[in-house]
Amino acid sequence: MTAPAFTQDAGRRFREMLVGLVFASPLYGAALGGRTARLRGAAPDPWVGEPEAARNLLAGRYVFCGEEILAPNLPPWAPQGVSEAWAAELHGFAWLRDLAADGSPASREAAVRLVGLWLGQYRRWHPLAWRPDVLGRRLLGWLGHAEFLLSGATPEAEALLLDGLARQTRHLARSAAFASPGPPRLTAAIGLVAGTLSLGLSRRALGRGLDLMAREIGQQVLGDGGHASRNPATHLAVLRDLIQARGVLMAAHHEVPEALQNAIDRLAPMLRFFRHGDGRLALFNGSREGVDGLADQTLVLADAPGRALTSARHSGFERLVARRTLVLLDAGVPAPAATFYGMHAGLLAFELSVGRERLIVNGGAPERPSVAWTRAMRATAAHSTLTLADTNAVHLDDAGRLKGAAPMVAAERSEAEGSVWIEAYHEGYRESFGLVHRRRLYLDESGEELRGEDSLIGRPRHPLNFAIRFHLHPQVHASLVQNGAAALFRLPGGSGFRLVVSSGSELRLEESIYLGAGPMRRNEQVVIHGIAEGEETIIKWFLTRIPAAHGSRGRGDRQGEL
Repeated sequence: MTAPAFTQDAGRRFREMLVGLVFASPLYGAALGGRTARLRGAAPDPWVGEPEAARNLLAGRYVFCGEEILAPNLPPWAPQGVSEAWAAELHGFAWLRDLAADGSPASREAAVRLVGLWLGQYRRWHPLAWRPDVLGRRLLGWLGHAEFLLSGATPEAEALLLDGLARQTRHLARSAAFASPGPPRLTAAIGLVAGTLSLGLSRRALGRGLDLMAREIGQQVLGDGGHASRNPATHLAVLRDLIQARGVLMAAHHEVPEALQNAIDRLAPMLRFFRHGDGRLALFNGSREGVDGLADQTLVLADAPGRALTSARHSGFERLVARRTLVLLDAGVPAPAATFYGMHAGLLAFELSVGRERLIVNGGAPERPSVAWTRAMRATAAHSTLTLADTNAVHLDDAGRLKGAAPMVAAERSEAEGSVWIEAYHEGYRESFGLVHRRRLYLDESGEELRGEDSLIGRPRHPLNFAIRFHLHPQVHASLVQNGAAALFRLPGGSGFRLVVSSGSELRLEESIYLGAGPMRRNEQVVIHGIAEGEETIIKWFLTRIPAAHGSRGRGDRQGEL
């Protein structure tokens, strides 16, 4: 039986306190020394940076996780008021790729100066700067840009960098297994592999890194290639790390473990699964759209040609495609609380895009951590699904961990002559209200009609309000017609859709918030309101494409940012 989450947290904090006392001691710092390390060929960072981000860094603008710190004269290693995620991003040095992408003498000088200043201030253990996942990311950053950092360096500067790399790698050999479970532990393991191979350090430490990486792959990569977090953005990040790990091993002429290659071969098709027509990611379980072109670049480097699945049963997602129309449905069980945090209560939520344009979306997640906004965007109401009695379909704590047992979620799929039919249900409302939510979706072979049916099955103790939400992308314009019996959606390119609902339900146009990409933006949602009573409440709706008006123009993103 798994211990309660608060008990696990208390035990983890106690262990971290004890370990920190050991790591912070002068004796431990002396133990990290050793023979002079030599660079034996490090794999270059495979990811392309952004010159615009480099210009921000040169101007002293440090922008990470939606937060900006201005520090034109000194690096802000420990600024006040920033999130832990911001600080981890800074100390992880992945932003070196932005300076390298700019490639100017000023960028190289800034990179060398910042690394040198960090080594002067953080040569000894620090709880965040030397946290295993942050340290692993930093090793990958420094080693991946070693040529950029050492070009023209003095012997003294080169020796200082190599000593810093060796000390951190030796520490990571002792601490990688203490990293938080999930992606942080995998990053720590990959950093350890990179450090030991690139510097020719202990083969025993290399073995530890490879073993830990293999264990994490086995726990995190599901049978269909999805990531156990069920978060497309986390999925992409893990695939990128594994691609870099493979590059590190190949550069050192080390055999690539079969488990690593198999994981890449399975993760890449599932990344295709989660891409909308614009090339960016679907918004499930805390994901955001991501940087334009990043998923495509990752797929090229993955070199794994497998096609996207239509039904990902291990991950709990369904993909309906007909011509230019794509529907993605979350029909899975929330990830285990003991392993991954950050779950969302969007059971049976779906997204829809047409070509490169998104029509129906989920709310996304805040780029800048905030308890209030994170809680709000995890709610069932922030997703394109049914909400009963203004209550979440699953109970989550503020860390996004499931409270109690995971509800039953299941789906069945059938296809015929290009059309797709999905029937799914979840029991998230059974314990509280005695009701089961069933959702049926049918996409015809032309991709021009999506039929939906949402049912609440069971006899409630008293009438309950429900709301079926269709969150719209900020670039979509919506209006109610036929005295509120239908809604029209207009995409930026001019094409449109009509939503019609069965009689007995009220259709409303309401404001919403979109946190799927960039700053917070206003958007709209069309909501079917009704009352559940009797043994079964059935709501049918039809989303049909209508011809584009002659010479019509989309309104673009007229609503803009908040």
